[in-house]
Amino acid sequence: MFHARTIDKVIARAGESFKVVMLVGMRQVGKTTLLKSMDERTCLTMDDPRTLAAAKSDPYLLFETNKPPLLIDEVQYAPELFPHVKMLVDGSDETGLIWMTGSQQFLLMKGVSETLAGRMAIIDLLGFSLHERQGKAHLHRPFLPSPQPAGVLTRQSAEDTYKIIWQGSFPGLITKPNADWSLFYSSYIKTYIERDIRQLANIGNELAFYNFLKAMAARTGQELNMSSVASDVGVTVPTVKAWLSVLRASGVIYLLQPYHQNVTKRIVKRPKMYFLDTGLAAYLTDWNTPAQLMAGAMSGPIFETFVVGEILKSYLHNGRQPSLYYYRDTNKVEIDLIIAEAGRLYPVEIKKTATPDNRMIGSFAMLEKLGMAVGHGALICLTNRPFPLTRAAAAISVWDM
Repeated sequence: MFHARTIDKVIARAGESFKVVMLVGMRQVGKTTLLKSMDERTCLTMDDPRTLAAAKSDPYLLFETNKPPLLIDEVQYAPELFPHVKMLVDGSDETGLIWMTGSQQFLLMKGVSETLAGRMAIIDLLGFSLHERQGKAHLHRPFLPSPQPAGVLTRQSAEDTYKIIWQGSFPGLITKPNADWSLFYSSYIKTYIERDIRQLANIGNELAFYNFLKAMAARTGQELNMSSVASDVGVTVPTVKAWLSVLRASGVIYLLQPYHQNVTKRIVKRPKMYFLDTGLAAYLTDWNTPAQLMAGAMSGPIFETFVVGEILKSYLHNGRQPSLYYYRDTNKVEIDLIIAEAGRLYPVEIKKTATPDNRMIGSFAMLEKLGMAVGHGALICLTNRPFPLTRAAAAISVWDM
């Protein structure tokens, strides 16, 4: 079953303006399927050993026998192609000549910066959003708290919400109702470690890296303490830093930075870390059913992880890079998320509760005390209806975003 994606209109616009379009995102989020659905063009996949060998040994001949428009899949495995792509597009005035996909951003950005700067549009794709799941991709807009929530989604119960959180956002699970959840994620991790990790870093101990993955999943939605992770995994802090870079490069995690204006010296400076697929986090932390996840110790952090991921998708799938932060100071005043937009800060609190009240947004006042221009705020929770908490903030469901 094919699901329309919000980002397809962004790709179409980029193809009309740029000679090369690069779609990046973690493995299995639907990059190739989406591009193939938008345009019939020759596809050269670098996951095919024969095509990869041709790309590395004689890229000139590869392009002589395969003329644009082309789709080059998983191009990071063949960086030798980038100079030849540059020569090809520099010899034409046409746009949309080459579409590419890639799942390892460090390798990709290195090749782009050296050869294709100014010629390429780079677009980020995450897993399915709630709008895409419900066939409402065309109605998905960048989220910003408002007195009038969007309200275009069909509301689900708390139990059904956690089923979605537990399932994760990979198309391979969502479009195949009978897919084996445990087998999918075990296979995903095996492929991820054997293919991507070995190329991105010299991981000498794959078991230690797997334990690192599990330790990071257990910390989703929390401030990142590298010393604590290193102690739990039995590796050094420099190793944790290197492996953290691998997770970011391959799109597994997102680091939310603290609000960085020099408004107070009391602000905590560690980033918060979020897994970009909640199903993967649930699998790595051994929550084997949605009911276990909803009732367990991770239910709050993984709900927050899910909401932050949906907000990220609302921007990235509309072709925008969001300005997202969190606030916490040494007095433990905290705001889960701050969206900076048009000179204002929009505070967001995220709680796993069906009975919100205005005490849960008391920290919002800190932004005004610091002299910031503050927009409308939101408490995103499991309420069954949106309602105002104050004149400047409302309680809304994740289904109202």
